[in-house]
Amino acid sequence: MSNEKTHAPAPNFLRNIVEADLASGAHTRQGLPPVITRFPPEPNGYLHVGHAKSIYTNFGLARDFGGRCHLRFDDTNPEKEEQEYVDSIMDSVRWLGFDWDYKGPVGAGNHLYFASDYFDKLYEMAEYLIKVGKAYVDSQSAADMAANRGNFTTPGTNSPFRNRSVEENLQLFRDMKAGKYKDGEHILRAKISEDAMSSPNMNMRDPAIYRIRHAHHHRTGDNWCIYPMYDYTHPISDALENITHSICTLEFQDHRPFYDWLLEVLSEGGFFAKPVPHQYEFARLNLTYIVTSKRKLRQMVEEGIVDGWDDPRLPTMAGMRRRGFTPEGIQLMCERTGVTKSDGWIDYSVLEGAVREDLDPKAPRAIAVLRPLKLIVENFPEGQSVECTSPVHPHHPELGHRTFPFTRELWIEEEDFMEVPTKGYFRFTPPVGDQPGARVRLKYGFVAECTGYDKDENGKVTAVRVKYFEDSKSGTPGADTYKVKGNITWVSAEAALEAEVRLYDRLFTEEKPDAGGKDFKEFLNPKALEIVKAYLEPGLKNALPEQRFQFERHGYFVADRVLSQPGKPVFNRIVTLKDSWAK
Repeated sequence: MSNEKTHAPAPNFLRNIVEADLASGAHTRQGLPPVITRFPPEPNGYLHVGHAKSIYTNFGLARDFGGRCHLRFDDTNPEKEEQEYVDSIMDSVRWLGFDWDYKGPVGAGNHLYFASDYFDKLYEMAEYLIKVGKAYVDSQSAADMAANRGNFTTPGTNSPFRNRSVEENLQLFRDMKAGKYKDGEHILRAKISEDAMSSPNMNMRDPAIYRIRHAHHHRTGDNWCIYPMYDYTHPISDALENITHSICTLEFQDHRPFYDWLLEVLSEGGFFAKPVPHQYEFARLNLTYIVTSKRKLRQMVEEGIVDGWDDPRLPTMAGMRRRGFTPEGIQLMCERTGVTKSDGWIDYSVLEGAVREDLDPKAPRAIAVLRPLKLIVENFPEGQSVECTSPVHPHHPELGHRTFPFTRELWIEEEDFMEVPTKGYFRFTPPVGDQPGARVRLKYGFVAECTGYDKDENGKVTAVRVKYFEDSKSGTPGADTYKVKGNITWVSAEAALEAEVRLYDRLFTEEKPDAGGKDFKEFLNPKALEIVKAYLEPGLKNALPEQRFQFERHGYFVADRVLSQPGKPVFNRIVTLKDSWAK
């Protein structure tokens, strides 16, 4: 796990539970740390920002209380799982700042697990449930089983196969394992109680625990053609790994009675020693302006709406990393959104604000002109240059200065010139009659006065002409004699680095794009990505992939970890300097 906390954790109900358990010695066991949690993703897609909250909660609790957290892959559905997803999940957990190599005084080691590690034990326990009358093979069709299950207002109906003998159930289950039946021909169900099909909790109406799937598994190959269900696998995996606090999101709250029932039955059979794990639920992270459904994320990838799982517009952790979000910023967002038992929505600006707060004190500054307009300094000698300097970071003088040349031709932003100025506009404007053009300070350089401008045949301004004042250079005594209201950024046209800059924004225009049965694709933001040819100060040529900067005036940017080449970085906008979506 991460070696240090990035932010002081706030009190919450889970921390209170762990503190109380530690005080009572509830989970004191020889050779094991007092707190063991787990993060159990299914390897059928890339992790998203909601998983980041779960990672932070599980790994963070274990870290803060001297315990360990297991990374366990719930790989019981071979038709949807791939090694690619396993690798990406491991990479994302490490990138966020955590790992599963525990170095504590007891129970040290690498705690990476797969549910498929337990297939033999899971099968053995299923046979035990059959032998003690707690499971049976159902041969109904899927449609009949669904109809007989009932609903929230109507009790279910017992399967006509519910009272098969132990011997018949065992033989059928072993034949299922031997591959004698087709997919869906039989299924193994738990037999909770005689009146289980009348339970108000639908998850207790003889839940399925094994199904037939003639599918190749990414780890066990073709060794199995029956696979355990998640609700069956999950509690057993927790117990086998001595998990103390099994933490999941609120949608699993109604699954907890089966969790408890199963571990109680199996502990009575001698499979586990008590105390067995206990499940606790907290509210999942619901962020506005995104979708986190794996199905919808996969749809956007497969339909080419985005460019892969790591597209910086996606809320996947791979996408967030490529966008330039920092692990520390994401952790800060997780801490600020808290751990509660009440569902609610968090505005996306909370994430962006946390990332800004993390980047501001550590991102080096740089100048970029994103929408360039030529500036010609008519009284500056051609072929010459003057070196200008600026601090690498305004609040960290120990980081030194960066240098860049002032030349006859510069690039400025299009918005820094206006033919007919509006009220309160303090950048370059042309002379009018006897009135001279506006004076503006070229930041870190000189004061210049607009003398005119050029247009093309379509009336578009192609260049702004100015004269500069040689004694006005920033940092010299003469600079103080010039009082101007405008102060703009620029780069030398001769020395600037031409680069592709990708201006990312929120993927959706609607706060809840998939709520209430809406078609989320109707709310795709057409401005979620704009690619511009920009000019950057020359030192950025050496920017390394994933190196972050604050482009003055524009926001925080990162050198793309995929597209950047040595000497030719491509930059992604992480976030603007301020919340441009604020109402």
